[in-house]
Amino acid sequence: MQTLNAALAKCKIVPVVVVHDVAHAAPLANALANGGLTVVEVTMRTPAALAIISAMVKARPDLVTGAGTVLNAEHLQQARDAGAHFGVSPGTSAALREAILASGWAFIPGCATPSEAMALVEHGFEVVKLFPAEVVGGINMLKSIGGPLPHIKFMPTGGVRLEKVAEYIAQPNVAALGGTWIVPPALLEAGDFAAIEKLARQAHDAAVGA
Repeated sequence: MQTLNAALAKCKIVPVVVVHDVAHAAPLANALANGGLTVVEVTMRTPAALAIISAMVKARPDLVTGAGTVLNAEHLQQARDAGAHFGVSPGTSAALREAILASGWAFIPGCATPSEAMALVEHGFEVVKLFPAEVVGGINMLKSIGGPLPHIKFMPTGGVRLEKVAEYIAQPNVAALGGTWIVPPALLEAGDFAAIEKLARQAHDAAVGA
């Protein structure tokens, strides 16, 4: 978890990407890293996701590459075998939680309520994913939770846009921010990696300037 925490602290933006074509893996990894981002979450929502994770890790070993949408123990093992450096889930069932703890793998488990976040921290997780962030209250929720639960650190993801990056990052209980806007499907399908690099740089600059 130390490598992940260090990477999150360095940039605080985690692009969340859905990739269908393995041919896009290396140029996407290069675009994100060249744009200043040090961490990426590749969702396991496409048939090629595992191959894409492996290809991104090989292309840019300096990019901390995680697997997102890890829903069960089988997904967890597949992601680890593919070479992912960490995992992320949208929510956390008891079975998934136990599988994560047994594995000892770096993981950011998902939650949507204070009670869920408290339970995860009690089990030793250092950072939890608030999802879907904007739907469940976004910045106002984080401010409200921060009073009674200042020790819980979040990675809000879902519905966040560039114009809100600085305000999110400014919250003391935000460890990092998941960004689904950084790699738009249209740009990815068009192979416009220069435009993706520009979006990555914009996100990076918004975060480090916060």
